[in-house]
Amino acid sequence: MSKFPPETVDLALRHLRRRDRVLKRVIDDVGPFTLRRHTNRYEALLRSIIAQQISTAAARSIWGKLQLAAGQKRLTPERIAALDEATLRQAGVSPQKQRYVRDLTARVQSAEVRLASLHRLSDEDVILELTQVKGIGVWTAQMFLMFSLGRVDVLPHGDLGIQSAMRNLYDLPALPDRETCETIGQPWRPYATIACWYLWRSLAPKS
Repeated sequence: MSKFPPETVDLALRHLRRRDRVLKRVIDDVGPFTLRRHTNRYEALLRSIIAQQISTAAARSIWGKLQLAAGQKRLTPERIAALDEATLRQAGVSPQKQRYVRDLTARVQSAEVRLASLHRLSDEDVILELTQVKGIGVWTAQMFLMFSLGRVDVLPHGDLGIQSAMRNLYDLPALPDRETCETIGQPWRPYATIACWYLWRSLAPKS
């Protein structure tokens, strides 16, 4: 895990407070920006595949079983490639997700997906590179940009949480479409990632 640069966060918060009164209230309510990046890029993508369409608790359980099967906490392409179908199934990985995991692992091992150099690519090119992998779509690639590479200006307009927060905060009659998301998010540029984190946090139950 790694923090976002404090100077970048400070600039972003000043910008967002100045440009969007609604977001300013959310920032004041939520408090400090505490998002940390997942620096292990293979594990970040593997986790995203494992977690698809299941609960957080179920995903955590499968992850723990994979670690036990691999014999170590850090899951590498080599360790995952060595696990057979039965072992993956016993860990709770469905046949469809096994295909996704195998495809990701093979592409990383062959350097068809160049994880070590993704930070040198533009956001658009990172998305193109990652969506070659079965089971990784645009949304997953956007999450990787935000939570692994630490790109500060990503606006995942297709994310249900972002759409729901926008509807709630900006008094919209329905979930916003892409154009509406982009219009609302335009003042956030070039710090849309920071803004989106606050929108997600606005959905958290109040203690």
